[in-house]
Amino acid sequence: MKNIILTGIKPTGTPHIGNYFGAIKPALELVNNENNICYFFIADYHALTTVETREELKAHTLEVASTWLACGLDPNKVVFYKQSDIKETFELSTILTNVTPKGLMNRAHAYKAKCEQNSISQTDIDDGVNMGLYNYPILMAADILLFNTNLVPVGLDQKQHIEIARDICTYFNNKFKKCLTMPDGLITENVATILGLDGRKMSKSYNNIIPLFCTENELKKIIMRIVTDSSLPSEPKGTDNTIFNLYKLFATKEQTEAFKQKLARGIGWGEAKNDLFELINSYIKPMREKYNYYMTNPQIVNNILQDGANKARQISKETIKRVRTAIGVE
Repeated sequence: MKNIILTGIKPTGTPHIGNYFGAIKPALELVNNENNICYFFIADYHALTTVETREELKAHTLEVASTWLACGLDPNKVVFYKQSDIKETFELSTILTNVTPKGLMNRAHAYKAKCEQNSISQTDIDDGVNMGLYNYPILMAADILLFNTNLVPVGLDQKQHIEIARDICTYFNNKFKKCLTMPDGLITENVATILGLDGRKMSKSYNNIIPLFCTENELKKIIMRIVTDSSLPSEPKGTDNTIFNLYKLFATKEQTEAFKQKLARGIGWGEAKNDLFELINSYIKPMREKYNYYMTNPQIVNNILQDGANKARQISKETIKRVRTAIGVE
């Protein structure tokens, strides 16, 4: 029996190297296992909790879809679609709200974090909380349960989302006919920390990212801004630094060892940064070309997503029919 694996992708800004190695590359590797049936979706309704304008949502959706396609997502091997094109998702979400205790939503991390921030700032406890944020875990459960998902790849920080989806699935199956598949989390416990320009974790909030598909000139300028120590060019250098940690992400074992020896013999940080630029650029260049192609041909991307939605709805229609029968409306 094959695993049904579902990955949601929230369209919330420019993808960077940390996103690629932390989420995109590991997710795409699952597709190569013949025992897996993989669904990938753009979570555009989830993005409404933070997106401000129509133009922003459309731009981010195209950007993230183009990114995954450029990085190797093959729409012939997976089901790739927009959440907003699967109307059954929202019907199931509405149904699931009626079996979900409010107390479960009160414990959701995102809601609790917002309440804690408001408490610290001494504002109303629910200030800035919309129902999209509050019901976020229910919509996510609908995304998962609609496709009979067995496994959902998540990091440890997202483990609660799977636990909530399992709880909601249990509530529904206990109240009505057991017709929803219980999902499990495919938990990635040892995710490598990708360092940013300042040596901290690469993050938009730190403004220390290396965008995945900036131009060659921009890439070089950004890499030259990496913070290093004040050691002289002739002094040996170790591997406990941002430049080496980034280099080994893109390099083969042989390239990594050669660069390690080069650092040990003593080279200037400027030369080390240039070596890093050459390696990253050669790795990213083919993907960048594909990305630029998709970004300048949005209709091709839209057609791919629509084809994926047509495939996805073959399953979602079956699930919602079972659910409607189970609750007595059909």
